[in-house]
Amino acid sequence: MTFVNWLKRNLVVIAGLLTLAYLLLPNVIVTVFSFNKPNGRFNYEWQQFSTDAWKDPCGVADMCGSLSLSLQIAFWATLGATALGTAIAFALVRYRFRARGAVNSLIFLPMAMPEVVMAASLLTLFLNMGAELGFWTVLIAHIMFCLSFVVTAVKARVMSMDPRLEQAAQDLYAGPFQTFVRVTLPIAAPGIAAGALLAFALSFDDFIITNFNAGSTVTFPMFVWGSAQRGTPVQINVIGTAMFVVAVLFVLASMVIGNRRNRRKA
Repeated sequence: MTFVNWLKRNLVVIAGLLTLAYLLLPNVIVTVFSFNKPNGRFNYEWQQFSTDAWKDPCGVADMCGSLSLSLQIAFWATLGATALGTAIAFALVRYRFRARGAVNSLIFLPMAMPEVVMAASLLTLFLNMGAELGFWTVLIAHIMFCLSFVVTAVKARVMSMDPRLEQAAQDLYAGPFQTFVRVTLPIAAPGIAAGALLAFALSFDDFIITNFNAGSTVTFPMFVWGSAQRGTPVQINVIGTAMFVVAVLFVLASMVIGNRRNRRKA
């Protein structure tokens, strides 16, 4: 009975840990196989431990070039989507205008629409405009589908803001620009940062929309897909492991900074 009582008390924690382990299992496999030395072209079976791929992560032709291109597109798409999404979120929350409800509904369409539909629609648009498929068409497409996610994240933060803080700043003779920079923007910063991080991850990871509108441009997800047809190099696992480690370190750093701020406030 003691074990049964303990299990009942900790059932939620155990379920959470099992779910987390299930989610992290693919990352563990990618990390393990980044140290594999396969005998053939396919890195699907464990052969022997080796660090050769870590010593030369760019040993596969064009892989680091496609990685650099994906990072560039994700960076500029994040900037564009964050700037436009933040402005749209503030407009939807703070102002009343005609068709506001319709705009609110349309914002969620890219999130609910299948990616293949949006990809085909964008391709049709670019072809009718006579645009040459490549870096710029991919960037425009990424900004368009990342925009909804940024608006949703920022809008949730802006809706929770206390307008009395801005009114207090104005009572202390702060102008509109000073109020926005010193009061509004710092309060909305967590939502903006969340939207920007989400946009970066979605842009870097996208394959379907990119594949439709890339032309001869090859991003990292497209390179991985193409490599899987011929044989998956170990260096792909190395890049995936490195990105996972960077993401974990970023989250841990954010947690440490947040804990320090909470201690100072206390």
